[in-house]
This record gives sequence, structure tokens and C-alpha cells, in this order.
Amino acid sequence: MADADLSPREGLATPHFPGFRLPDELLALREQIRRVVRDEVIPVEQRIDPDAPELPQDDYQKIAAKTKAAGLWALGAPEQYGGGGLDTFSMCVALEEMSQHRMGLYNPGCGVFGRYPPPAIWAGSKEQIAKYAVPTIREGLKTFFAITEPSGGSDPAGAIQTRAEKRGDRWVLNGRKVFASRAHDAPWGLVWARTDKTKGRGGISCFILEHGTPGFTARPIKVIRTSAIPNDVTLEDCEVPAENLVGAEGQGLDLAFDLLVKNRFPYSACNLGVAVAAHRMAIAHAKQRSTFGAPLSQRQAIQWMLADAEVELRACRWIIWEGAWKADRGEDARVEASIAKLYSSEVLGRVVDAAVQIHGAYGVSKEFPLERWYREARVRRIGEGPSEVHRMVIARSLFR
Repeated sequence: MADADLSPREGLATPHFPGFRLPDELLALREQIRRVVRDEVIPVEQRIDPDAPELPQDDYQKIAAKTKAAGLWALGAPEQYGGGGLDTFSMCVALEEMSQHRMGLYNPGCGVFGRYPPPAIWAGSKEQIAKYAVPTIREGLKTFFAITEPSGGSDPAGAIQTRAEKRGDRWVLNGRKVFASRAHDAPWGLVWARTDKTKGRGGISCFILEHGTPGFTARPIKVIRTSAIPNDVTLEDCEVPAENLVGAEGQGLDLAFDLLVKNRFPYSACNLGVAVAAHRMAIAHAKQRSTFGAPLSQRQAIQWMLADAEVELRACRWIIWEGAWKADRGEDARVEASIAKLYSSEVLGRVVDAAVQIHGAYGVSKEFPLERWYREARVRRIGEGPSEVHRMVIARSLFR
């Protein structure tokens, strides 16, 4: 049994949102995405290096052309900029399906459904959106997001030491960023720097930085993942035009936190999607594998592992959906975003761990995606804010 066993969901109830059924259009979209992942993405993943970070370019272009023709490209981007215009809730439903393959945790759909600019760019000028965001959506370009520094990532207001000094019609950036994903090969990204050291939180701004700008260097950092995506970024007298300031001076942290909150629901949906795929594989293996004259599915120890996983997956889906629904209504969903991110990342770890255990030695074989998911799941408890910070956010809300 290999990746091909990631067939449409079996045994899991069709999810519903509080009070109503998913619209037929969204159900149909979910099925379309499922078919692309199952019939197009997974077969390519099966014939390439199991640690590959991306699909071969020829395969990527071929599948991307199909998704564009089918209207599945850049579903979460605004319609006026060439996207599908889906809201956060709908994207969470879509991403749960997009992520159910070997590379799904860090590259849902391997990019064949499009890529998106960091959400903070939508606070930029019309010129910035036209120059950077629109080509990113149209061409599926990579981007990077550089806020974390060696002094700490969970407290950007206090940790950001990178400086931006205004000199005439340009800003000059000096400092260092770490764990900036894709900074080594993305054509542009967003960088946060301190423009006024006397104003604390209000003295941080956001800038667009193009790859290849003099003074900008990015060195991939090797981590537990299978590819060196995170980068150590150095900025040495790195000049950017004044018009590359995103939003107002001093607005940087507001943009960053807005970005993080909005991204945590889709991030959580990807956690859920991979956990669902691992759970499905575990169920199939338990039915096929026999020990001491009976299939594993008849062993109470295995049944309880799978039952616990099923309960957590259903709870996780509802947590994500409720938070995304609230965010789409324009309500404050910061606590819900922390709950979704915290719970989904930890459920992912537990469900994948159980699936590895049920598969035995096969669970740590590269013949299956489980061992890769197992390693990458560990990263998800740190990325988008570590579990401890989210618990702190949730606890603070309880005592307000």
C-alpha cells in the first residue's frame, strides 16, 4: 500500500457547518480538488524522490494548466485580481482536500492550484498590488515573509532589531532575519523593520523587498523537513524605494498580526487534511493487515487508537470552520485562530503518530508518506506561533 491508497474519504461523515449543510457548489468544488490530488498530483509524487520539495517543472506546468482551465486556480485570491474570490471558510474546506498528499503539509497541491502573496500586500497601494500581487497570482510565483529574528519570533514587538532609515527617496535596511521561508528563490517578499526605536510597537513598518536587491542575501537553513526552505536573511545597507513601504509608517505590526490571524485558519485546515489522509491510511491498513490469525481492525488496542483519532478529527474540523466563519463575518477571531492552530497542529501530531504505529515498520518506510508527515508535523507545533504562545493567548482571553 503506497500513496495511491489516498483515495476519497472512507468512513468519515460528510462534514457540516453549524445549522446548515455545505452548499452544493462547495461540495462539488471539494470533489474536483480531490480528483486532481488523487489522479494528478499523487501519481507524480509516487515516481519521484519521496523527499522532493516540488514536482518536476514539466509535471507542474501540465497539471497547473488543467487546474486553470477548470477554474481551480488561485481560489482564495480576490476575483478582481484573477482569483476565485473564495472566503476563508470555503478555502478551509478546499485546503483540507488540497493537502492530502505527500508534500501537502508545506506545499498544498504542490502549487498546482496557484500561490498567493502575503495578505499584508492588500493594505498596499494600487501600484504595489498591480506590480507584485497580480503577477504572483497570475503566474503562481513564490513569495517570502521575513519577520522572525534571532532574538525571538513570538514577540516581534520586542524582538525586532532590524532597522530601516529614511534617506531621501529610499529606505535603507540593516539587520538579520531567520526562518524566512522561500527567501532564497522567491522573486519578492515582505520584510518588517523598526523605523522608530522610540515608539515600541508603533515603530515597526513593513516593506516590499525584491530578490537580488544589493545587500540582500538569503542562506537556506537545514531543518527536520526534507528541503531547505527556511532561510537566514542578511540585510546590509539594503536600499528599497520609498514607495515600497506597505501601508503607513508604523503600521507594520498591525499588518503582521492581521496576516497571521487570517492565515491560521487555512494553516489549520492543511493540518487537518494531512491528519485525515493519515487516518484513512491507518484504517485501510488495519483492515488488510492480519496478526495471529485476525486483522488488526479486530484488535481493541487498534480500534481505540482509530476511534480517538476520529473524534479529534471531527472536533478539529468544527473548530476550524467555526473560527473561519466568524472571521468571514468580520468578527474578532483572534482567539478562535489560536485555538484552531493549537488544536490542529497537536491533533495532526497525534493522528500521524498513531498511523505510524499501526503501520509498524512500514510507517517509517519512505514507501509511504507517513514518515515525512511525522517529521513535518513536528514543525507545525512551532510555525505560525508555538503552542505555548497560543495557550497564553487563549488563557488571557479567559481572564479578561
